[in-house]
Order: sequence, then structure tokens, then C-alpha cells
Amino acid sequence: MGDTNGKLASRLYPSHIDIPANVRSQVVTLLNQSLAATADLKSQVKQAHWNVKGTDFYQLHEMFDEIAAEIEEYVDMVAERVTALAGYACGTVRMAAADSILPEYPTDILSGMEHVTALVERFAAYGKHLREAIDKTDELNDQDTNDLYVEISRTIDKRLWFLEAHIQVSEVKADGGIKQKASVN
Repeated sequence: MGDTNGKLASRLYPSHIDIPANVRSQVVTLLNQSLAATADLKSQVKQAHWNVKGTDFYQLHEMFDEIAAEIEEYVDMVAERVTALAGYACGTVRMAAADSILPEYPTDILSGMEHVTALVERFAAYGKHLREAIDKTDELNDQDTNDLYVEISRTIDKRLWFLEAHIQVSEVKADGGIKQKASVN
């Protein structure tokens, strides 16, 4: 967590939950990092939704809105897990902006494929964060939070696939095989 929310991000209230406070503190801090990134990702998807232009406008506009709605559910689930562990959810827009792992969304793009590419980059970074959180919560033996991260990760990987499908180009080789060309790494 950045300096903005550092103490709040690990704050614990008294609780009868049977997870030790030192473990809860680590998990709550990690969850607050995820909360910031999840809220930021949702806002960036909405940014693409509002500003996409081009021949694929309607299809992408609708898909971006659907994705943002999915992510909104995860914002709530992550914040509620923080509070279930007797932590303090750092969920304002300003808190998310200060502590998100995601880069700022570009403001100089308009075309659908530019927005898709920008979102691919952010979904890949967010997915990596989730997999690291899966490992960390497993190490801390918090299987409930681990399960939450696994659920979110599955959806994010699926959405990354949907987004990447728009920018992947295949060519059929002379032998009938497929040669992949991708516009991103």
C-alpha cells in the first residue's frame, strides 16, 4: 500500500474470528491492495466504455459495460472480505487511485482496438497480482480469501482471453496449420 492508506490498510478491529491477528493484518493489507486495483480496473473499463469509437463501437461498448459490471461485484466482494476479517476497507476513489498497481489509463486513444490493447495490458497486470495473492493467501493458510482470489482470477483470465481475441490475428499456413500473429506480447 502507498503511504496514503498504509495504516488504514492494515487496521484491525476486535473480532472473534479464529484467524490470528498477525495473519489477518497481512491478508487485510493484501486485500486492500486488491481493492484499490479492482476499483481502478473497473473505472478504466468504464473509461473505455464511454470513449470507444470506430466500426466495432457497439460491440465493444456493450462488452466493456458487461465487464465493468462483473468487476463491480468483485470490488464489493473484496471490500466485504476485508471487513469480515475485522479490517478497514480502503475503498474511496482517491484511495484506489493512490494505491492501485495499474498504470493510468491513456487519454489519447479512441479506436476500439486501442482501447482493447490498453485493457489487455491492465487485465494482464491485474491477473498477475491475483495469482501472487493466491499464493500468498495459501501460504498464510487463509483458504476463504484464497478461494475468493481464485474465483476472481478465473473470471479475469476469461475476460483477458475475450479481449485478446479482438487483437490476435491468425493466418493459415500452406500446410494447413495456423501461424499466430499477435499485436501485443
